[in-house]
Amino acid sequence: MTETKKTISIAAIQNERGVRFGTSGARGLVADMSSDVCFAYTSAFLEAIKAFEGKVALAMDLRPSSPEIAAACAAAIEHARLETDFCGTVPTPALAYHAQMRGMPGIMVTGSHIPFDRNGIKFYRAEGEITKTDEARISAAVVEMGSSSTTPLPAANRSAFDAYVARYLDFFPAQSLAGMRLGFYEHSSLARDVLRRILELLGAEVVSLGRTDEFVPIDTEAVSRADVEQARRWAAEHRFDAIVSTDGDADRPLVGDENGNWFRGDVVGILCAQYLRAKGVVTTVSSNTAVEKCGAFASVSRTRIGSPYVIEGIERQLAAGISPVVGFEPNGGFLVGSSIEREGRRLAPLMTRDAVLPILCVLMMAREQGVKVSAVSLGLPSRFTASDRIQSFPTALSGTLIARFASSAAAFGELFGSLCGEIASQDETDGLRVTLRSGEIFHLRPSGNAPELRCYAEAATQERAEHLVSEGLTRLRNLVPRQ
Repeated sequence: MTETKKTISIAAIQNERGVRFGTSGARGLVADMSSDVCFAYTSAFLEAIKAFEGKVALAMDLRPSSPEIAAACAAAIEHARLETDFCGTVPTPALAYHAQMRGMPGIMVTGSHIPFDRNGIKFYRAEGEITKTDEARISAAVVEMGSSSTTPLPAANRSAFDAYVARYLDFFPAQSLAGMRLGFYEHSSLARDVLRRILELLGAEVVSLGRTDEFVPIDTEAVSRADVEQARRWAAEHRFDAIVSTDGDADRPLVGDENGNWFRGDVVGILCAQYLRAKGVVTTVSSNTAVEKCGAFASVSRTRIGSPYVIEGIERQLAAGISPVVGFEPNGGFLVGSSIEREGRRLAPLMTRDAVLPILCVLMMAREQGVKVSAVSLGLPSRFTASDRIQSFPTALSGTLIARFASSAAAFGELFGSLCGEIASQDETDGLRVTLRSGEIFHLRPSGNAPELRCYAEAATQERAEHLVSEGLTRLRNLVPRQ
């Protein structure tokens, strides 16, 4: 009798388990990301990109659930008759860069910044992150399961770590950060070893801050009040030139000045693009309008939120003959779409979010201009942004509310009129982003990674932007049905 092979539909997993693609990668509750689910997603990815021979790079973050998920990914790689190139616990961009340099696919087990009870898997072609077209192919797949959905992970190699360090040491001049005293908020970031090594080899003195073995879900778009206050205390106590950090998988930066004030991620993105002398910039619809108003770039285009959309925008600019082209998101994650030449040194493209490059560019700007880190953004137009989110906010309710506000100015005005004033125009590229008659911007969208409702605002002062966000979210919380 012929044995019937077990198959799993990815669409069924998405519908029944809720593990589906968000703004970057497949995400879900740890309880739903069983070994079978992760095996199936990995198999579907390998089929979608037609990976039939060779190696697949695999790495993971420091969440306690990540090793088991990685073991399921390794089992699927083995089932596809491929070899696992296990890179251990390295930053997502280091895994992607290693895969790019070796011409192989890559898989990163990480939940990035999302809450502790969740995790995810990011997939890479050799050229960079998978596209939305690839995601559609994976979602439509029906895959054959193996006899076992996990396998022991092989010993980790250092090749991805070493190549990532060399990427920056080859681009930035030796000892270019000599004399700088930097605080490094390490927490459970995957950058805590690799970024320290890069900074020290460039000459900086690095002081470890807040290192922990317990996973901390840092969101660089919604930095907690505790982290804001802690950074200022560290700055006052230690007299740092800057404080640096990243999110959990080190593809989103945090840069604080000598006073411990964190820069907004989109401001860091603009500064990094200026330092690299980019001609084209692609960013999301939610980024600070200073990117256009500063006049530094020949072409600026905006996309939906999520690195796959930014990558598509970069590819369109390159096809139009614009170069060099870079991209960034409001979380500060920075993408290099084409080779960068600066002072006779070359930086290769890296089509995934990166935290290390923007951190280094901001520090280099301060050194080259001979100013404190707090001064590097003073040349930008005075546009200030803020963002935050309501966690555990039902996604369906987010969609219903946003649709109501988008279709009815009266409905928007009833809830937000006394806060925002009248609407001048609206943009529904991703959620609802309204430009107000005052020139301020108010933006609502459901998170693509978790049941959260996000709010962004832009105004002429930081205080006003923060007030728009905090008061807007307070009014929205009152609409959540009480349990």
